[in-house]
Amino acid sequence: MARKISKNVKFLGTTSLFTDFASEMIFPILPIFLTVTLGAPVAIVGLIEGLAESTASILKTFSGFISDKLRMRKALVIKGYTLSALTKPILALSVIWPHVLIARFLDRVGKGIREAPRDALIAASNSHERGRFFGFHRALDTSGAMLGNLAAFLLLSKFVAADFRTIFWIALIPALLSVFFLFPVKESRPRKVKEKIKFSFKPFSKRYKKFVAIATLFYLGNFSYAFFILKAADLGVIIAFIPLVYLAYNVFYAAFSYPVGVLSDKIGRRNVLASGYFAFFILTTLFAFTTQQYFVWLLFPLYGIYKAITDGVSRAFAADLSPGRLKATGLGLYQTSIGLAILPASLIAGFLWDIVGSQATFLFASALSLLATILLLTLIKKK
Repeated sequence: MARKISKNVKFLGTTSLFTDFASEMIFPILPIFLTVTLGAPVAIVGLIEGLAESTASILKTFSGFISDKLRMRKALVIKGYTLSALTKPILALSVIWPHVLIARFLDRVGKGIREAPRDALIAASNSHERGRFFGFHRALDTSGAMLGNLAAFLLLSKFVAADFRTIFWIALIPALLSVFFLFPVKESRPRKVKEKIKFSFKPFSKRYKKFVAIATLFYLGNFSYAFFILKAADLGVIIAFIPLVYLAYNVFYAAFSYPVGVLSDKIGRRNVLASGYFAFFILTTLFAFTTQQYFVWLLFPLYGIYKAITDGVSRAFAADLSPGRLKATGLGLYQTSIGLAILPASLIAGFLWDIVGSQATFLFASALSLLATILLLTLIKKK
């Protein structure tokens, strides 16, 4: 019989729920705020989102390394969530796009600091049911995102019209609340060992390295969510309904995260992850050729299913393939490797959009995701 979800995972999940409540009030409208309110071109959106997400992923390696080196998890997690919460006022006070760049950069620094040690805390809860625990965490995380989307929709349509800055200020409240749920988390520090922990790929298996290389290729075509939002706006979805479109994404993300994690425990991570890569191929291909607004309401749920399949399962796979006492380092190295691809991915997407058109952006992603699917199935042997 499966064990109950541990208290640590519940508290970490609740923190993520409130954090995503705050973040997802902002994310659906931020690309519109940048392009319409502040007048930034799509290439700048790609620069901001690419730099922000790349920074977060790269910092996860250093955070994971420091976490393993100092045998510290909880303190880094608290600092990371606190920093992200304190960036909300910067967005509210932004009058030019560099202000948004600073806010997004600092927000993702916070994410980079917290995520690898947080995932290591989750991974330590039960080595035999990591997929289930990561899936549970992602489900809570995404449930918070759904609440944030609904709040943004209500505020935009009923109370503050297109006053984006008011929403940014309101988002500060759940962001600050999220930090308080971290204090009951209990940390069991790893034993000290004589061997020094080195910041290197050398201790990791060939299977781990192949997986990271393929994932990096996949994420070179995995541009920011902002491009999906801008495509929806281009197809005619009005601003007040953009949060609802994103809600459709998050509903399916939340609904599928936990069962997909359980499925990966039963049939293996590789095949489940490959199905996620292939789902992204289908998604981006359809987005490339869609001309009708109503298709947006069908494709954003597929976007959520793809994220549910890949997000938690990829982390669990990276943890599976990492040596026992290097879990945080292994998770961090994985995140940094894909982070190195995220910046050029969003930059390429933005320039293709401005110079060639949105179709080129989505076809570029489609080609790389199909190639990554084939490589994952052929180069990573099933165990």
